[in-house]
Amino acid sequence: MVRLLAGKAVAVVTGAGMSTDSGIPDYRGPDSPPRNPMTFQQFIGDDEFRRHYWARNHVGWRHMDAAKPNNGHRALAELERRGVVSGVITQNVDMLHTKAGSRRVIDLHGVYARVRCLGCEQLVSRFELARRLDHENPGFIESVAAADGVEIAPDADAVITSTAHFRMVDCAHCGGVLKPDIVYFGESVPKPRVAEAFDLVDRSDALLVLGSSLTVMSGLRFVRRAAKAGKTIVIVNRGTTRGDEFAAVSSHAGCSETLATLLATLAPRE
Repeated sequence: MVRLLAGKAVAVVTGAGMSTDSGIPDYRGPDSPPRNPMTFQQFIGDDEFRRHYWARNHVGWRHMDAAKPNNGHRALAELERRGVVSGVITQNVDMLHTKAGSRRVIDLHGVYARVRCLGCEQLVSRFELARRLDHENPGFIESVAAADGVEIAPDADAVITSTAHFRMVDCAHCGGVLKPDIVYFGESVPKPRVAEAFDLVDRSDALLVLGSSLTVMSGLRFVRRAAKAGKTIVIVNRGTTRGDEFAAVSSHAGCSETLATLLATLAPRE
């Protein structure tokens, strides 16, 4: 792996497996429980489903906000500083690459910390929405926190069953429906964002995939793009991926330990 990447400008694609060492579970890892992520159609088509989602998110986003970058995030940021990594395309919404100090980060699926109105397109911070929801739902967070075993999903959703008493709010500007600024299943990644990611891949010599099974086309397309251009592709993931056939090396290993090795060998301190 080191030999394949040495001397190359490396574009990076990361998935949920990148953040498991920060306490954020992944979707499709070998030890992950079965999950059914919400679709865009469910969110916009059912008021009760949407209210239930927001109740869960009101708890889950706080756990994601409290998560800290792990050694892998920090090593990747350092590899960028030392000129090895040209940029990161992440499928994660946890903002841990940015928190770790990575400078060129393309948040392919959005971020947990912003909320968008589907009516007027106004963006507000998740902190501001939390303030409004706390006012409308006094004691809700405390009642949930008192229950044991609250599970957090990779999209900042908390697994809570009793949410009937939760009250949602609408856009403060136009009264429209509020949605996390996250790309859901059944929704398309904005075209300018995809174009920026393709440009990063095109301008790099190699592509390193970290912690993604590449099950959805959202990430796999960058592997196919790199393969078509004859670029070196290396995949690190605990389990097989849809991109393994295109990779020069597929390593079933953890991201943090692999990146520590790459940092020590590709960009040693002088």
